[in-house]
Amino acid sequence: MKRRAIAAGLAALVWCGGAIAQDALEHPDWQGKGFAPNVPDHPLREIISGLAFRTHETKAMQSDDFNNPGFLAVEEGAALWSKVDGAAGKSCASCHQEAVQSMKGVRASMPKWDEKQKKPVNLEQRINICRSENMKAEPWKFGSPELTAMTTYVGHQSRGTPVSVRTDGPMKPWFDRGRQLFYDRVGQLDMSCANCHEKNYGKFLRADFVSQGQTNGFPTYRLQTQRLVPLHERFQGCMFDVRADPYKPLSDEFLALELYIAWRGLGLPVETPAVRN
Repeated sequence: MKRRAIAAGLAALVWCGGAIAQDALEHPDWQGKGFAPNVPDHPLREIISGLAFRTHETKAMQSDDFNNPGFLAVEEGAALWSKVDGAAGKSCASCHQEAVQSMKGVRASMPKWDEKQKKPVNLEQRINICRSENMKAEPWKFGSPELTAMTTYVGHQSRGTPVSVRTDGPMKPWFDRGRQLFYDRVGQLDMSCANCHEKNYGKFLRADFVSQGQTNGFPTYRLQTQRLVPLHERFQGCMFDVRADPYKPLSDEFLALELYIAWRGLGLPVETPAVRN
């Protein structure tokens, strides 16, 4: 009880500091930039991309393919797409031909149920399954330049396609688990995802404005770290921020959370590679 009281006090100080600071700053132009959810019982009144909470300069950087630093990974992924690797003597293109046609819409529907795995898989896992089973190549490690570049390249083929994950059938237990994780309070600060990204989006916190935590732009180029960041790494970062022990990337917990948050952004256009602070 004593530790929880201390944590609550720290959290209160953080939010009080943000409330004072935001009075002296210009708010981002996010109001009116969303749309109403088209599913019943959605927790948000409007769905808003994280891009709406960025500065005009960041928005301009993302929209310009020449200046968007995430496109270096798109180019690297394009080279890997045609590179033969593994004992089968195949490349991605050997089976899928031109990615601009075959991969369009794939990112928008992930995570997706995999009958062979008997669980949902996300884009990183799908890529590595193809490498292992079809190319007979070593899977890439999570966070490696190769896997992040390929995830970015494949994801980019869905740019502009609305997020459209399925949450029914065998996905339902995973969706329910993800929702529970979104609202569970964790860490020394005793906070949940919802504390920031549902109850306080649009407010100023620690030199940044809080968004809804939408995932339609990942992998995302973060100006803070000057590199592309995969989604599950960002999940880990949020858990570190509230002083919690993070789950491992590609764990069942993060897969369930990825599915639920993608559902919260149904209809948002894929922005990969997005640019954020």
